[in-house]
Amino acid sequence: MGFFSWIIMGLIVGVLAKWIMPGKDPGGFIITILIGIAGAFVGGFVGSLLGMGNVTGFNLGSLLLATGGALLLLFLYRLIKKPSPPKPSA
Repeated sequence: MGFFSWIIMGLIVGVLAKWIMPGKDPGGFIITILIGIAGAFVGGFVGSLLGMGNVTGFNLGSLLLATGGALLLLFLYRLIKKPSPPKPSA
């Protein structure tokens, strides 16, 4: 896949991941694209480890693997960035 293909795939996957797991996340469409692109790499890596395939282009299998990777990244991001409870006032 070329550079622009990764950006388009990242946007689609990032939007799908945020649609499946809605919530308040910082950033706009750039962060969405980055989550999608990173999700494609993670999904491809995990998919190849489990023997499920790899992210190879615009097809249903690649889209599902990339979306799964983006969901995993979004979940981990929210787990790490969980807001701390407010401190009681004195």
